[in-house]
Amino acid sequence: MERRHISFYDQIARNKRKSLLLALGVFILITSLIYLIGFAIAPEYSTALLFFGLVFSSIHVLATYNYGDKLVLSAVKAKPADPRKHVYLINTVEGLSIAAGIPPPKVYIIDWDDINAFATGKDPKHASIAVTRGALEKLNRMELEGVVGHEIAHIANYDIRFMTVVAAMVGLIAIVSDMFLRSVRYTPRRKDEEEGKGGLILLIALILAVISPIIARIVQAAISREREFLADATSAKLTRYPEGLASALEKIMKFNKAKNRVSEAISHLFISDPNKSPLDKLFATHPPIEERIKILRSM
Repeated sequence: MERRHISFYDQIARNKRKSLLLALGVFILITSLIYLIGFAIAPEYSTALLFFGLVFSSIHVLATYNYGDKLVLSAVKAKPADPRKHVYLINTVEGLSIAAGIPPPKVYIIDWDDINAFATGKDPKHASIAVTRGALEKLNRMELEGVVGHEIAHIANYDIRFMTVVAAMVGLIAIVSDMFLRSVRYTPRRKDEEEGKGGLILLIALILAVISPIIARIVQAAISREREFLADATSAKLTRYPEGLASALEKIMKFNKAKNRVSEAISHLFISDPNKSPLDKLFATHPPIEERIKILRSM
């Protein structure tokens, strides 16, 4: 059967649209959650609570945005690449950065046997790429270029900023929901609640507080999957050789063993999820590798 050719430009444009819509959904969810909680607790101050809640949210997101990359690199014990030992990797990063029109990011090595890599940072001028020892040992040059191209794509497409902000918002939803659920038992009942007037609003707020973290995680996973497709397509654009990344993904399927190496908060950054969970089908941050390979080989 003849495979339909998909332009990587079409793939990039489609994934950008989907990702922006999903991120908007997360913002609407957190805004609704804060407003309903404020209305349930103190309706006369609900607007003010919404304002302060959004200010707090902005501070939380800004702090994550500025310092998240250092925390991630420290969490995986990444070390700076050796200019002599890792000269080909460094040259590959520099060459693909030039092709993408961005400054070369800092390069780090993670001492893992698995084939993996990730990019982090707040923008292309303050970015880093980390590659595992297993990737350097098991991938040939074209495959390594495909993997590096994928991570350069995350930087060039501003995925590192986008996903950091979304992750911060998702984490904030979990924090706000937990605080509200814990505080309900200690909040004095208002007269209108006793009369049944405010009970419905409180019930809606409680339900939203319970399901919001779950919805947010599902949305975050969906956004992450779209950005992975986008990075694959952009890697094909940069290297002009989609087969390199497709072959690397096949080796990832063959050699990698998910060992729950990292926190779920950062597992979405990697080219292949290093964790394994019974809920992977629901909260999977990466598309099936088979599907990614199929799309790459149709380009």
